[in-house]
Amino acid sequence: QVQLQESGPGLVKPSQALSLTCTVSGASITTDYDYWSWIRQPPGKGLEWIGYISWTGRPYYSPSLKSRTSMSRDTSKNQLTLQVSSTTPEDTAVYYCTRTRDYVQDFWGQGTQVTVSS
Repeated sequence: QVQLQESGPGLVKPSQALSLTCTVSGASITTDYDYWSWIRQPPGKGLEWIGYISWTGRPYYSPSLKSRTSMSRDTSKNQLTLQVSSTTPEDTAVYYCTRTRDYVQDFWGQGTQVTVSS
């Protein structure tokens, strides 16, 4: 069974960077043609796609967040990392990591709440 688990600090001060980790079990993040995405949902709003990192380790970011976002991975730990810099309260959201295979986001983590507040 594929499982994704997000983790990270629940509270971040404005202007600081937030860093989240997604630990994957039951699947390898290097499996051909799998994409690993980060998605967030601000309170009272819809889902927002942040970007993905491919099975080759190549990242692709949403244009709206590209200047502040960085994604990486640790294949030895089967983990993905998301960093968002220069945060504001508008970055407050539940953050999810997901797997996309054959154009379907078939597995999601449970999500982790991040609040940006002083």
